[in-house]
Amino acid sequence: MTDADGYFGKAVAATYDDSHSAMFAPEVVARTVDVLAELAGTGRALELGIGTGRVALPLAARGVPVHGIDLSGAMADRMRAKPGSDAIGVTIGDFATARVDGSFSLAYLVFNTIMNLTTQEAQVACFRNVAEHLAPGGRFVIEVLVPELRRLPPGQNVVPYRVGPSGWAFDIYDVATQATSSNYVKVVDGRAEYRSIPFRYVWPAELDLMAQLAGLRLSDRWDGWDRAPFTSESRQHVSVWEKPA
Repeated sequence: MTDADGYFGKAVAATYDDSHSAMFAPEVVARTVDVLAELAGTGRALELGIGTGRVALPLAARGVPVHGIDLSGAMADRMRAKPGSDAIGVTIGDFATARVDGSFSLAYLVFNTIMNLTTQEAQVACFRNVAEHLAPGGRFVIEVLVPELRRLPPGQNVVPYRVGPSGWAFDIYDVATQATSSNYVKVVDGRAEYRSIPFRYVWPAELDLMAQLAGLRLSDRWDGWDRAPFTSESRQHVSVWEKPA
């Protein structure tokens, strides 16, 4: 990690909401919160990688008690500056291992955050940590992309996804290790700034095996928060695993 806040320090936290503005669109947030509120029922919800509160704040506003875990104090500080944040507890730490008091009816990881754990060992530990936090019958939800390896012709390991005069962004893949990174070049006044964030992509079937190792079982898998069927053409999925009652 680069510092105590990992790759999401003060500079990133200051512009995070703007740089991911599409994910903050009311209709996107509403669909997400509708599903999570239903799954939480009358219980508590645990958000892993709570960030600046994009999902936690509106979920708490629905009356769901929410607690969050995040490695970045800077991101948590941004959330605490927003209305309604006083109802949400935050634990600063690695969500693969950090412990929170009490049990939860729902735990969730949204917006590819499971990939912030850059080893298979850490991802497996995350499932086990969640299983220990869940009450019997509780659910664990992950929203994550399907690795876009179809876009890699033989001999290529880079996929650009934003190109323009003010900068560009591209992903680098290592298909042997499932390591990937998102790389950003920003051009301001003729000077370029470069930033790279490592991830580990993970397949749906691999997640199911991690869940099985943690004593959880798959109950649903959708293409997105609208609960459309997951197919071989889906570019992302929302998966729900359940802890046996």
